Amino acid sequence: MATDLVNKETSEKTTIATEEPSEQPTKKSRKKNKKKYRVRKFPIWLRIIVVLILFVFCLVLGVIVGYSILGDGSPADALDKQTWQHIIDIVNKE
Repeated sequence: MATDLVNKETSEKTTIATEEPSEQPTKKSRKKNKKKYRVRKFPIWLRIIVVLILFVFCLVLGVIVGYSILGDGSPADALDKQTWQHIIDIVNKE
């Protein structure tokens, strides 16, 4: 059984070593030479804008949920300027 494994390994090595690359260009190398431009249905600049809008939406939603549910406040007060000024004053200890 061990000799069979050794024979298989040596036969694979010899077949790999005897293969020579052909001089003629293959289909893959011809395709690499041609540059193919893809028209995107959803452009990259629009993806960036959508991600930024989703980020802002999630941030506002998180502030409202955190202030109203976890902090026992009113959801409308979470976006109030005076609330944020009070939070900033507490952090800066003025």
